Amino acid sequence: MTTLDGMNASNATLQYSVVLGISDDFPDPRASGSCGLVAVGGDLSSARLLKAYRRGVFPWYSEGEPIMWWSPDPRMVLRPERLHIPHGLRRAMKKTRFDITFDRDFAAVIRACRSVRLHGPKGIGTWITLEMVDAYERLHKLEHAHSVEVWQAGKLVGGLYGVVIGACFSGESMFSLVPDASKYGLVMLVERLRDWGFKMVDCQVPSRHLAQFGAELISREHFLAELECALLTPCSWKNATGACA
Repeated sequence: MTTLDGMNASNATLQYSVVLGISDDFPDPRASGSCGLVAVGGDLSSARLLKAYRRGVFPWYSEGEPIMWWSPDPRMVLRPERLHIPHGLRRAMKKTRFDITFDRDFAAVIRACRSVRLHGPKGIGTWITLEMVDAYERLHKLEHAHSVEVWQAGKLVGGLYGVVIGACFSGESMFSLVPDASKYGLVMLVERLRDWGFKMVDCQVPSRHLAQFGAELISREHFLAELECALLTPCSWKNATGACA
């Protein structure tokens, strides 16, 4: 592994980052500083992605940029047993009819997450590049990436997806086409993860939206220690009927 050099001022964040070759391993995330940029480059092969999640590292970059690998400090996590359902959402859940499925249509969920960010009213762009879509669909086929679908009157109106490593669910993105759809899906997911013995939901970066559900910030050191325990905890993702996926 080598360090970047010759970068211009606009790429100052990358200047001292580790560049990954095809066979290189990730450096210790603790050495990345508070910004959390661990390395750049490499690829999005399933083997590398799984290795990254086991190290507490995830990819996050935009179209036209090199692949960037992050392990932020602090880290936001949600422990399933500490799930908080806001009162307003609890009332709405009693009035609105949604149906929830798991892994029924992973491809539709990840593409909707991408589309909503690219073409929604805010037009905020997305890190879910087509390369990322392909990579996570491969992970799904290997039963490491999973989706939650939220349906209303037979139409997919919300959902989320993430990666399961041991007893940790790493949330990647969610979308809603109607009010509260993704919130409903998140609550149903976390309750199911709690029943299945999962230790934590990795929310990755600070979010006021997720904080209302009980997610909290912890130090990277604390997160990596908890992740190590989660990796050693026997746990499996199951489908909506309770059978092994």
